[in-house]
Amino acid sequence: MNTEMIHSLVDRVIKVDRGGPESRIGKLLAADEDYITLLNAEEGIIYYNTQHIKSLTYNAKDQVQLAVEIPDDFTFIQAKDFKSVLGKLTLRWVKINRGGPEALEGIMDIVSDDFVTIVANEEIIRVSLFHIRNISYGVKIEKTKTDEDSNQGKDNKSKDSK
Repeated sequence: MNTEMIHSLVDRVIKVDRGGPESRIGKLLAADEDYITLLNAEEGIIYYNTQHIKSLTYNAKDQVQLAVEIPDDFTFIQAKDFKSVLGKLTLRWVKINRGGPEALEGIMDIVSDDFVTIVANEEIIRVSLFHIRNISYGVKIEKTKTDEDSNQGKDNKSKDSK
């Protein structure tokens, strides 16, 4: 994908891919050489390998707001390329290829030029770098409470008191 076009979407809420198990909506935090960093309200930070992204959607008319408030001191892993991000995730609990039959989670152990090694339960799994579409690790941000959430809490309290 054109890096200039992707950079124009930084700090906007976008949809990665049109559908399917890998599709997510979130705020584009960064666009680097061969990956993007997306903040998703439910799953936290997700790194997408751009060579596997089929489409990026930005709705200019009905701009979606992400239901999380990003703290001023919020940090996330950044690196020059996707392989370097993987290297910085060593010894962390990660989720690879978040949807579909190739989804995998475990401890990132080794990152080589050709594959990564994940330890999951009693298995040692080697995944080709080429086949890693996206990866995330444990960073999440608390969702902001909307007026609707506040009203639901009040409704539940009034029902409980009856």
